[in-house]
Amino acid sequence: MDLIANLALGFQSALSPSTLLFCLLGVTTGMVIGALPGIGSLAAVSLLLPVTFYITPTDALVMLAGVYYGAEYGGSIASILLNLPGTTSSIVTCLDGHPLAKQGRAGVALFMTTIASFFGASIGIIVTVLAAPALAEAALAFGPADYFAVMMLGLIAAASVSQGTPIKGVAMVLVGILLGSVGSDVETGATRFTLGFPMLSDGLSLVALAMGLFGISEIIASIRLARGSEHYQGRITLRSMLPARQEARDCVAPMTRGTVIGSLLGALPGTGPTLASFIAYAVEKRTARQPERFGKGALEGIAAPEAANNAAAQTAFIPTLTMGIPGSATMALILGALMIHGVQPGPLIMTKHPEVFWGVIASFWIGNLMLLVLNIPLIGIWVRMLKVPYALLYPVIVCLICTGVYSVNNSVFDVFLVLVIGAVGYGMRQVELDPAPLLIGFILGPMMEENFRRALLLSRGDFWVFLERPISASLLVVTALLIGLVTWRTLAPRLRARSVSGMHVE
Repeated sequence: MDLIANLALGFQSALSPSTLLFCLLGVTTGMVIGALPGIGSLAAVSLLLPVTFYITPTDALVMLAGVYYGAEYGGSIASILLNLPGTTSSIVTCLDGHPLAKQGRAGVALFMTTIASFFGASIGIIVTVLAAPALAEAALAFGPADYFAVMMLGLIAAASVSQGTPIKGVAMVLVGILLGSVGSDVETGATRFTLGFPMLSDGLSLVALAMGLFGISEIIASIRLARGSEHYQGRITLRSMLPARQEARDCVAPMTRGTVIGSLLGALPGTGPTLASFIAYAVEKRTARQPERFGKGALEGIAAPEAANNAAAQTAFIPTLTMGIPGSATMALILGALMIHGVQPGPLIMTKHPEVFWGVIASFWIGNLMLLVLNIPLIGIWVRMLKVPYALLYPVIVCLICTGVYSVNNSVFDVFLVLVIGAVGYGMRQVELDPAPLLIGFILGPMMEENFRRALLLSRGDFWVFLERPISASLLVVTALLIGLVTWRTLAPRLRARSVSGMHVE
């Protein structure tokens, strides 16, 4: 009964005219910003933050939350059409989304991302409503050793995402970890691997790395092959956007698994949609009957990560609101907006400010419904981008990339950096090295190092701390099993080939 009463209070608050208006403003802004490569929800929330000083706490949080999860919807648009991840969590969508666009099925890919995003977000909201107190307690049970084990599992899963051999995937993960270690040491403050450039003291820009590896390298390849707009598929109708019946059935299980992964990882501070989308993709690739289809235009490769990152975007509000622990810079800004209004995030927010907490939860459903209504009619407009002659399109894309990269740190150095990384990314394409594991290594490497050192600091250098805790021990066992599975799948064909050749010699 308390849950029903709380939801009733939440919808009463969320359905007020002003809250509806700010919800629409937030999700629309988030979707558009997410579709622009390199900008991201952080820039949009930063721009809208001053507006929240003059509105109620509920309206402020509803609008900023709408920007956050609206960007997860919009991030897949540029990923599919231009191979440019609008947000870091939509990097995985490039792997199968862009090949689908090349096959003239951009409308189908965009339709599937919208449905998967809505499905994942809806289940994520239900998990948030039913399990917020329990998940908050579970998240509190995670210590540094447990977070290290989660990151380790994510890195091994990232290696299995690679389109080449597992060895290449592991190599790319290690390169990503090395690049992530550039900058100032968190513990000592000493600079590492900056090569004398003071601009690198804060580390390499994630936006520059992602835009260079996926965006600039794709543009170089497209210009070299003199292609671009030939993938336009003509007039877009609702029928042309619908996947085949068998494809739709095949996507149900991946969406469900992705939603479960996203809901669980989103509730853990510091993990969020990016890790959820990578792990969801890795799980699907490992469980698929035809894993060779992934990376060549498999709809399941879109459905699973999109459901995961949108579910994680919803449950990410659990540690933010109930524990006061932001999982990302965007969440930190949202927390700051709450504190400006005198609302203290933490376990007491549900009792002291129920209209804010439950109003925001109810607005998630309304906002996601708005995004569903907005996205499907706009698919035809987005796909028409492919009709623009590539000679006109790619200079605009380069300008967008450079503007987005510059806007993060207001640094011209980052603009030159993205061009250099783009050239390196093109070289990687030529030797069939997949950039996706590199990026996940770059993202998770510093977090894994920080939690590793923190765990050893608390245990006074005792490495057994990683096996003494049930959570970390269980996750490390799963990681070891995954390594064994990958090793077996790599070596088994060679062993069989040797045995067959030995029989022929005899």
